[in-house]
Amino acid sequence: MQVQLIGDLGAGKTTLVRATLRALGHAGRVKSPTYTLVEPYSLDAPGGPLDVYHFDLYRFADPAEWADAGFREYFDRGALCLVEWPQQAGGLLGVPDLVFALTLPDSGIAPMETTQSNEEEGRVLTARAFSETGKTCLERC
Repeated sequence: MQVQLIGDLGAGKTTLVRATLRALGHAGRVKSPTYTLVEPYSLDAPGGPLDVYHFDLYRFADPAEWADAGFREYFDRGALCLVEWPQQAGGLLGVPDLVFALTLPDSGIAPMETTQSNEEEGRVLTARAFSETGKTCLERC
């Protein structure tokens, strides 16, 4: 499953990944992959082992860098791939299962499908599903 996280610097993308990993049972440290580009996690989920890969493509200057990094294989393993700054890979990532867009409430971005707002923190999460897997995930949340 591919989940793309979109938002400006400081919008909360990494914080959302941390919360997701905690919800899936990860108790250890969650590092931002800004410099390593990918951080792997192996979790013991209720349905069996789950590999999660957290990508941060912010530093990519050209989509070819994604292809050159050899990341395609991570997306073909049946893992959960959480991708910050997916636009840096151009169209090479393909169609995601889910896109989470984090914005400030007054950003003027129209809701795409499902919107959650936390007024205290000043963030709006807009989620959009692009596959049956993504739709099922949104329905269960």
